Amino acid sequence: MDKKIKDFGNTIMRLIRKENLSKLETFEAFRQILVDEQPEIQQGAFLAALNAKGETAQEIAGSWEAIYMLDTVKITPDSQLPVVDNCGTGMDTLKTFNISTAAAVVAATCGVVMAKHGARAITSSCGTIDVLEAIGLDVECDPIIVKNSIEEAGIGIFNGMSPKVHPKALGRILSQIAFGTTLNISASLANPALPRFAVRGVYSKEMVKPTAVVMKEIGYKRAIVMHGLDKDGKLGMDEASILGETVIAELKETGAIEQYSIFPEEFDIGHQEYQEIFPYKTVKEEASRLVGILKGITNGPCLDIVCLNASLLLYLMDIAPNILKGYKMAKEIIKSGSAIEKLREWVRVQQSYKGSGISIFENIYNERN
Repeated sequence: MDKKIKDFGNTIMRLIRKENLSKLETFEAFRQILVDEQPEIQQGAFLAALNAKGETAQEIAGSWEAIYMLDTVKITPDSQLPVVDNCGTGMDTLKTFNISTAAAVVAATCGVVMAKHGARAITSSCGTIDVLEAIGLDVECDPIIVKNSIEEAGIGIFNGMSPKVHPKALGRILSQIAFGTTLNISASLANPALPRFAVRGVYSKEMVKPTAVVMKEIGYKRAIVMHGLDKDGKLGMDEASILGETVIAELKETGAIEQYSIFPEEFDIGHQEYQEIFPYKTVKEEASRLVGILKGITNGPCLDIVCLNASLLLYLMDIAPNILKGYKMAKEIIKSGSAIEKLREWVRVQQSYKGSGISIFENIYNERN
């Protein structure tokens, strides 16, 4: 047997025995996966074993470094303001509609420069890339077009499963797995624009503090990491919750990490049922819901949870002095009609061929009366 294969197998056995790897060891393991030096069965076994053990901050940082250094196109938007990202890791126990995308549009409407990095659905029914494609956005475009969209519209998204964004391996790996792995965190952090500010949802409350530590380790200046719970505190989502407690770790510019919780009652959000924010079965329905929320004709729990998550971005970037003020500001922005106009602008700008895609958006817009 090849020595490299045998050594990699020994690393997998260490993970099975619940032994932690160093940052350097994890970097090397992911390097071998990214350049396809290991058989696919070993690659899958490594990802599964690492996830089953539970990743340390050093392991996540090592995997992120490998993906960013070896398999990520580097893009630097020309912006006087810092670029910001928001997304969730997936793998949560409460599946919801695509909240972070709507929240990003609201934040961009308020002047936050959003450089998103998303993927198609892996553990959910509809990923960020899926729903944006359904409203007419060009999600398979060259990263330069995303750069232009960030500069012109104040928002753009890199497709994390596109070989134009991650040319070596990430799309290949993600397209072959249907379970959550370390990549849900480390790969989502491998944003071509390398933002230093972000709001990130994670799949368990136990991962909130470690993810904040990772983000500090890899150079983030400020970040909010959260996990939202249901009313019983047993199941959770990678979003701020309107059902129950949201556990937060906030990375301050001083480098300190502050932990606290927020609750729906603080925002005058009444008791809500999970079914109200459950994902629809089809991408088309999700695209219609996204447009309806930002158009201001979908109210209730869907609007509340989008505004709550947008408020974290507004607070993070000092547009709102606190999360409550950000929540109220987000509601006013949607009510004014500005958010749906920002979405229309984004669809118009992030296109390989000007004019393509906008008719898809207009059809959905006109259907939502």
